[in-house]
This record gives sequence, structure tokens and C-alpha cells, in this order.
Amino acid sequence: MQTVQTKAIQVKGLQKSYKQLQVLKGVDFEVEKGSIFALLGSNGAGKTTVVKILSTLLKPDGGTASINGFDVLSKPDHVRHAISLTGQFAAVDEILTGRENLVMIARLRYLNHPRQVADDLLRRFGLTDAADRRVSTYSGGMRRRLDIALSLAGSPQIIFLDEPTTGLDPESRIEVWKIVKELADGGTTVLLTTQYLEEAEQLADRIAILHEGRIIAGGTLQELKKLIPSAKTEYVEKQPTLEEIFLAIVGRQGGK
Repeated sequence: MQTVQTKAIQVKGLQKSYKQLQVLKGVDFEVEKGSIFALLGSNGAGKTTVVKILSTLLKPDGGTASINGFDVLSKPDHVRHAISLTGQFAAVDEILTGRENLVMIARLRYLNHPRQVADDLLRRFGLTDAADRRVSTYSGGMRRRLDIALSLAGSPQIIFLDEPTTGLDPESRIEVWKIVKELADGGTTVLLTTQYLEEAEQLADRIAILHEGRIIAGGTLQELKKLIPSAKTEYVEKQPTLEEIFLAIVGRQGGK
């Protein structure tokens, strides 16, 4: 009987050095198909290096990594066919319009009916009204939504989001969170890197904490909570967070 591959990503003993600096020191983790996996760590922990190796942009010095069962070193073409990558900074052409960016990518990927592909993605990401404006006029949140839309042209099975909300305002960040959740609900496997604790808490099915080149803890949020001593129960009045206050005020103003 043929075994069904349930792991979208498998990483074992991954190592990488830049000259004398060892960035990855034996990283291990697995990602289930259709799930959201967060690689959480501070700047310099090695998160982007992991993503570059998994997306075949960088060769590891040791260990193994596979995408849908295909080794990133020996089967890079198979890996690239299954994935898409959205980097830390929006990779969009600011001279072109949103629609022109999407049509260009659809054509580069030899997709049928590129204009229809573009229109569908513009509608999906709430960019139809801005479709014929130059991207240079877009807000940061709109650029990030367009960037993710570009990554989804061709319906990749796995998408890597490298710190997708860095530099975004609270409203734009929540818009991106909504998109990420919808991707996973539609069956796309999402691996995101982040340094924001709240982002990992809100989105991820499983979380791995990468620190100084090693995974020091991993599991669901509930599993990670069990790693710290039980908190003393105190009854205090819950105060709204700054984000809740901001969104409530902005929403109230928008309703006038």
C-alpha cells in the first residue's frame, strides 16, 4: 500500500554558515499539509536563511530539507513548481499598475488567460478599485496584499511568507492575517517567519522558536504554554489593548 505524504515540509539537521559565522546549527521541524506554521525568532536567529534554503535560493552546508517529499538539493525544479515566496519587502514594480504586475507574472508562469487570472486575484485581495493605479500610489498594506497576490498566481501548494507584516500599521497587519488564514482554509500550506509574538499566536497551528541557530521549543500554543510554570490565578479587570482601542476608534470614525 502506498503511503500518503502528509508532510508538506520536512527539515532535519539543517546547517548553514557564512564564513566563520554558523547561522543554522542543526534545525529540525516538520509542517503538515494545509497548516500554518510559524518560525518565531528575533532578528539574526536564522529565519530568513531557513526560508532561502527551503525555496532553493541557498544551499545548506549540512542536513536535509524536502518539500512534498522532494529534496531541495537533488530535486530543485520539483520544489520550485510547488512553492511561492513572499520576501520581507514587497517585490512589486512600482511603475506598473496592480493589474499590469499580475498580468506580467501570470505570463511569466505561462498561465492561461493571464488577464482573467489578474482580475480574479485583484478581486480576491480587495484591489479591484486600485487595479489601474500605479503601485507607487499604493499604501504599505495594499503593496503587501498585491505582493501576496503575485505569489499566488498559479496556485502554489506551499507559500513562504518571510516577516509578512513588518512595517505595516495595525489595520494592514490584520488584513494580512485574514489573507493568511484564508489561504490555509483553502488548503494552502503556509510557513511564515515572524518576530511578533502576537502574530504567531493569532495565526499558527504550530510554532517553532528559533534561537541562535537552533529550534529550542516547538508545538501548538497550548503545548508551549505548558513549558512554563502555572501562573498564579488573580482576578483583575481586563483592560483593552492599544490595538483594540485603535481599531475601535477608527471603526467608529468610519461609521459616521
